[in-house]
Parts: sequence; C-alpha cells; structure tokens
Amino acid sequence: MEKEKKPKLFNWSPPRILVTGFALIILLGGLLLSLPISNTDGHYLRYIDAVFTATSATCVTGLVVVDTGTQFTTFGQLVIISLIQVGGLGFMTMATLIALALRKRISLKERLILQEAMNQSSMEGIVRLIRKVIVYSLAIEATGAILFASRFAFDMPLGKAVYFGVWHAVSMFNNAGFDLFGEYRSLTAYVGDPVVNITAMGLIVLGGLGFIVMSDLIEFRRNRRLSLHSKVVLSMTGALLALGAIVFFIFEVTNGKTLGSLDWPAKIWAAMFQSVTPRTAGANTIDIGALRHATLFFMVMLMFIGASPGSTGGGIKTTTFTTLIGAVIAMIRGKEDIVFFKYRLPRERIFKALTITMLSLLLVIAVTIMLSATEDREFLRLLFEATSAFGTVGLSTGITPTLSDFGKIILSVTMFAGRLGPLTLAYALGPRAEKELYRHPEGKIIIG
Repeated sequence: MEKEKKPKLFNWSPPRILVTGFALIILLGGLLLSLPISNTDGHYLRYIDAVFTATSATCVTGLVVVDTGTQFTTFGQLVIISLIQVGGLGFMTMATLIALALRKRISLKERLILQEAMNQSSMEGIVRLIRKVIVYSLAIEATGAILFASRFAFDMPLGKAVYFGVWHAVSMFNNAGFDLFGEYRSLTAYVGDPVVNITAMGLIVLGGLGFIVMSDLIEFRRNRRLSLHSKVVLSMTGALLALGAIVFFIFEVTNGKTLGSLDWPAKIWAAMFQSVTPRTAGANTIDIGALRHATLFFMVMLMFIGASPGSTGGGIKTTTFTTLIGAVIAMIRGKEDIVFFKYRLPRERIFKALTITMLSLLLVIAVTIMLSATEDREFLRLLFEATSAFGTVGLSTGITPTLSDFGKIILSVTMFAGRLGPLTLAYALGPRAEKELYRHPEGKIIIG
C-alpha cells in the first residue's frame, strides 16, 4: 500500500510560507481599508490606494498616498495599527503568541519558519526568544504610550491623548512612521519638544536594535557579557547615529527652510531626530522635501543600511554593512580573516553579506530606473523614494501621493521585498536548492 502523500502546501519551504503569509495579510488589509466603514467620506477607497497603505503598514514602512489622520475613520486607523503590529513583530510571532496562550505545542515546521522569520542561525531557544519578543515589545510600547499620552494631554482632550499615545507608540517602536496628525505633518509640531523627541527616538532605536540585542542588554547585569552580534550592532548603531547627527547639522544649519529657522535647542533636537529616523522609522520633525541635495543623498545611504537583524526595521542591516567594512579593511591590510572583537567571521557570513548587498543594490537601481521612466520628478527624489521603500523607512520628499498607479505598484512591491529581504524572497521564488555532488577545478581571474 502506497504511503499517502502530503499536500504540496506542507512541503513549502519556510521562506515561501513567510512570503505567502505576508501577501495574504496585505490583501486582507487592503480589502478592509477600501471599505466605506474605514473611510471618513463614507465611500470606497480605490483598492490600489488601500493595498498600498496596507503594504506600507504591514511592511512597517510609513509611505502614504492618502493622509492617515484625515482619510481613515477610527476603524480604519485600528486596521492600520493592527497591520503595523503584526508586520513589525511578524505574523508567525503573533501566531505563536496565540498558540502559547492556548497551550498548543509548537511543531518542528513552525520552529523552522520562526527561525527564518527572526533571521536566526539555529532553532535553539527560538520559542523562548519569541516569548521575550512579545514581553519586551508590549512593555516598551506601554512605556512609550504613557509618555506620549502625558505630553499630548496638554494639547488635546485626555481620551484623544491616550489614543494618540498608544497609536504612535506602536507605530514608532515598529519603525512604521505612520502618524495621525493630519496633512502629512508627522511630528513637525514637536520639533523642539524634549519629551516627544526622547520618547520617539528611544522607541525607534529600541525597535531597530533587534530583540537579540535587547535580550542581551536586559540580561547584561546578570551575565556581565554581550554576544559578538550585540557588540557589533551597538557599536555600528552608535557610530551611524553620531555621524548622521553631525553631518545633518553641518549640511542644514544654514538652510532657512529646515534648521536655519529654529532656535539652538531645536536645531540640536532636529539634527538628532533626523539622524535616528533613517534607521527605518519614517517619522520626521522637519520638512524632508526642503532638505538640500547633499543631505538627501546622505540620508539615502543611511536608509540603505537600515536597522539591525531580528528587528522591526529594514535595509541591508548594520551587521551586513559592518561585515563589508571589515572585508575592505582586511583586504587593505593583507589579512585573510575579518576579525571583530577578537572573533573571526566565517566565510559563509561574508558571502551572505555580499549577496544581500548586491541584491538590494540591484533592486534599488531597478526601481529607481522604472520610476524615472514613469514619473516626471527629479532623479534624486525618486532615488530617495525607492530607497525609503526598500529600507521600509517611510520618509518622503512629498511625491508619494502624486505617483502614478504604476509607480504605486512598483513601490508596493519594493516595500514587500524590503520587509522580507531580497534573499528570503529569492529563496521563496527560486527552485529548491540541490546538493552539489562535485566541485569544479579552481580558476583565477584578474580583479581590479
């Protein structure tokens, strides 16, 4: 008697399941956002605009084609913030939360998918990590909500302040960049406000560090040690934040449309905030469209690097960028190994970093070329928009709402690829890898 074959769905690889899961969530979210109950005018929203918004929310980006605060009803806003939470933590994390609540056993297949979703190298302790992710996320979001609500209560009724506090805390921690202040203003009204700036920057940085690093930091008092991953992430994140603030201040301090019109404390806060937000956050306290070209291009580089692995952010990730820098330094010094904090990196990590960077670079280039062919806008602004979509950042120079339908589709696909990662997408769409039975003889080519 022949053994009964399992349906093909059960033979899908973890990357393919992740891609399909995110796609279904986006389509469902787009359907809900297109309904009259979600829109303040009581009419159906164009499905392409609804899907774009759902994609931006699920992929925790923040690019918008309609204003979130004025277009959507409370129901629509709750759909968006739910998509942000699911997209930021990952739908498999949320499914695991439900399974744990129901005391269900997490199967091997589910652990493999979680391993892929959290970008981990092994399944060891993956369920324990998911528990930490959920606890840390809720605790940080609750703290941010209290701080935001306390500040917003001075400017609006208490009930609205609490709603805004919770909504924006979830949005900021998940690096989504969505806001409810209307007319695409983001946090510009609070450019010099210490409470809003510190709270928002804290949420963004914590969401972008990654849950492995947060766990290491919380347990540091007991263990008195940090993993190599945490050391690399913290050092590179600190360097990028400091460099970003300094460069932004130098480029914009004399620009009357941005920092030039602010008092000195507000200049400092604005420079710091705009250095943090390219970590894939998407919020802003000054008009991004008024920035100088040099500043825009510098922010493009920061957005391309993005946040850290296992976080709510996108980009090629800080560890990937650090590995590339290490490879350059090792080559210049004539060394064979890349060494960080007295640890040597294995070669497959170097190859993975190169692959991710090349795939990401090719994606951004291709998207920018397509946008240049369909949209009548400055090249740098289109490059900025494409990189913002890939890095799931959400910063915009103001051209996203005016894009053609084809441009919206292109950016939607880019946000989707940026959230899942080009490599995961390639694994999901490509054929199943086959084991090599032999190796070819070594050859040499001239490089450089």
